[in-house]
Amino acid sequence: MKIIGLTGGIGSGKSTVSEYLISKGFHVLDADKVSREIVMPGSEMLIQLSSYFGKDILHEDGSLNRKKLANIIFNDAEKKKKLDVLMHNRVLEIIHERIILFREEYENSAELAIDSDKGKKRRVIFIDAPLLFETGLDKSVSETWVIDVDDETRIKRLMKRDGLSREEILMRIKTQMARDEKKKRADVLLENTGDPEKLYRQIDQMLELV
Repeated sequence: MKIIGLTGGIGSGKSTVSEYLISKGFHVLDADKVSREIVMPGSEMLIQLSSYFGKDILHEDGSLNRKKLANIIFNDAEKKKKLDVLMHNRVLEIIHERIILFREEYENSAELAIDSDKGKKRRVIFIDAPLLFETGLDKSVSETWVIDVDDETRIKRLMKRDGLSREEILMRIKTQMARDEKKKRADVLLENTGDPEKLYRQIDQMLELV
């Protein structure tokens, strides 16, 4: 079974690529979705976070106030480090658990074992992780696909999508690995200029090789 890591800076278009892969029939494990799952109201992780960062990070209904938590961690390096330790270890555990389940499903299914299109797709698992390199998750994958887009385009996308100020976006970009370093570590580089069809053609070309 081949495991491919999918990453890129904030606003690079990882979700667009993941959604396209899913539409083509591939399994995609989304680290961001897992991180949201483990902080559902009443969860053990959310209890730990509210204990460390304070009850102010919760909405009245007990759900996580992501904006307040972001304001805390992006203005305090030590608190961000604490959040990373709490969250990333558990996210990585869940991702590895799900990889094992997918592998068992594939190995135990006669339908998938035959040389079919579906079988070929189930032999590949993608992991969508914005911090693929930073968390060391890249050591668990066969190859890495990096989605790249220039910083100014990313900033404009995020301002429009999330309503963040330029300063807030730059602060978030600063906490991630530099764009050039990600590109150096990429086995496959997907250029996302904003033209979806062009991006999809690049993905299709790479899927022929997996």
